[in-house]
Amino acid sequence: MQWSDDGLVLGARTHGESSVILELMTREHGRALGLVHGGRSRNRQPVLQPGNTVHVVWRARLDEHLGSFAVEPVTMRASRLIAVPIALYGVALLATLLRILPERDPHPALFDAALVLADHLDEADLAPALMIRFELAVLAELGFGLDLQRCAATGTAARLAYVSPKSGRAVSREAGAPYADRLLRLPAFLCREAGEDRAPDEVRAGFELTGFFLQRNVFEPLGQSPPPERARFIDLALRKGTDLPAKTA
Repeated sequence: MQWSDDGLVLGARTHGESSVILELMTREHGRALGLVHGGRSRNRQPVLQPGNTVHVVWRARLDEHLGSFAVEPVTMRASRLIAVPIALYGVALLATLLRILPERDPHPALFDAALVLADHLDEADLAPALMIRFELAVLAELGFGLDLQRCAATGTAARLAYVSPKSGRAVSREAGAPYADRLLRLPAFLCREAGEDRAPDEVRAGFELTGFFLQRNVFEPLGQSPPPERARFIDLALRKGTDLPAKTA
C-alpha cells in the first residue's frame, strides 16, 4: 500500500532510539500517522516540528498498519512561530482541534483553512479572527455549522447582531432586541455585510460564540474539557496584539 500527500505537522512522539511517530493533517487522507525512521536526527528534527508543511509518501504492507513516512519539507514555519507566544499556543490549539477529527477521514477544505491559519498565526491583525473562523469551520465539518447569513426570524441579511444558542442561526438587531440577554453576540467581522473591527470586545464575542457550540456539541459529548491552549490563546489575543508583530505592507 502506498500514497503521497501534503501534510501539516501536528506533532511527533519518540519511538525507539532514533525514530518518531509523526502525526499529520493531510489534504486527501485526513489525519494520518506514520513512522519516520531517523526522525530524531539533527537534520530531521527541524522538519518535523508542529506548524510545518511537508510532503510525504506513506507505505505499509496493509492499509490498517501504522506504516512509514518518507518526508520532504515544503513550508518551514515552526522556527518563526515558536518565537511568538500567541503563535506557539495557536499551533497547539490548531493541532488539538484537528485531533477531534477521526483518523484518515479526509477534510480538504479544512486542511486548506488550517494552512491559511498557520501562515498567519504570528500576525497581530489576523491571527485571532482567523482562529475564530477556523473553529467555525471545524464545527461545520463535524455537522454543527452555524447559519450566519440571514436572520432566523425575518430572513434579512442586514444588521445581524446575535446568534440563537438553540438553533445556531443569526438574528438581526431588531428581532433579537427583546431577547438579547438570552442570545449570543455575533461579532461584526463574521457578518456578511462585514465589519472588519477586530477590537478586543469583538474578538471576545467571537470566541464566546465558537466556545459555546464547541463545548455543547463537541467537548461535552466526548467527555472532554476545552483545551487549556485555547484559554491561553484567547488571553493573549485580547491583549490587543502586544505580543505579536504588526503586519507590514
